Amino acid sequence: MKLFPFSPHAVTQRSILVVLGTRPDAIKLAPVVLALRRHSDLRVRILTTAQHRDMVEPMLAAFGLAPDLDLDVMTHGQGPSTVAARVLERLDPILAAAPPSWLVVLGDTTTALAAALAAFHRRVPVAHVEAGLRSGVADNPFPEEMNRRAIAQIARLHFAPTERNRAHLLREGIEPEQIEVTGNTVIDAVEIIVGAAPPLPPVVAGVLARGSRLLVLTAHRRENHGAPLRSIYRAARRIVERYGDVEVVAPIHPNPNVVETAAEVLGDHPRLHRVEPLFYPPFLASLASATLVLTDSGGLQEELPALGVPVLVLRTTTERPELIESGGGILVGVDEEKIVAETCGLLENADRLGAMAQRRYPFGEGGAAQRIAEHLANR
Repeated sequence: MKLFPFSPHAVTQRSILVVLGTRPDAIKLAPVVLALRRHSDLRVRILTTAQHRDMVEPMLAAFGLAPDLDLDVMTHGQGPSTVAARVLERLDPILAAAPPSWLVVLGDTTTALAAALAAFHRRVPVAHVEAGLRSGVADNPFPEEMNRRAIAQIARLHFAPTERNRAHLLREGIEPEQIEVTGNTVIDAVEIIVGAAPPLPPVVAGVLARGSRLLVLTAHRRENHGAPLRSIYRAARRIVERYGDVEVVAPIHPNPNVVETAAEVLGDHPRLHRVEPLFYPPFLASLASATLVLTDSGGLQEELPALGVPVLVLRTTTERPELIESGGGILVGVDEEKIVAETCGLLENADRLGAMAQRRYPFGEGGAAQRIAEHLANR
């Protein structure tokens, strides 16, 4: 569906502006930037909105990258509307002064939606990486599902990880020639980082040195704040209390809702390790060493099967059903009893756990970043 024409004067140079604001943005777009910069005829710039400043810049540094532009939208306690308004306001003059050939966004963040809308207002074509994911529920995950649906109506080029994602876009009226199935750039990121053999964080090294089984727990999504998050953390306590050889490492998202709930429920149990968010290379090394991961993250649903690590998805819906269908993960929701039952069932059944712990690539293998760069360079 071509929503608006692009006049020749709308683009003044062969340049690519890659906009990112969150840690997953940086992970998944860094390989794309590296691939684009191998094209000497392109000027490639990274613009960060600083939606998650403390997480983004260290993440880019892991790939040898740094922002070229910074919108500095971060404010204490900001919500999606505040982020969107500030991105629109601060990105517009940049696009007006030097409109790029393409503006690239990823996925479903507020940064991505606001940047795409700002580009639309300036008649700058948008390329959407990780296009076509759908849960089928407008407000779950919230606000991501609606964000990505809206971006699809703006984007001129859609880079879909899988054929299923392509089919979603076609059903929504996107023209076939605007969709490219590329695979998933997170596989490129994982291969780059794991190939460098990053060290384990001390807390994880200690767990393994004691001979314990490592469970990694991450939970931060907005729809899980409050009662669902308390349910998740109560389940974690029950699991470590049942098994003396199990320890949980829980990187805690800096959102105050998450920090306060984790402190309240997880407390100071000696085998429940609350830690600050881990730098991506040692975090990947931690995941690769885990017996099992419990998470509500979207990105980890893509990374973990490539590492051969079983995952329990702490959400009621997923826009990545390929993980479940491939046998690498189970959608368990946020009910305390269900989480405990599924986790214990795996910990007590080595054959079942081993069957899940196989490397698989339900979202495509590596090379996605190079495919995306080639498409952009040749348009």
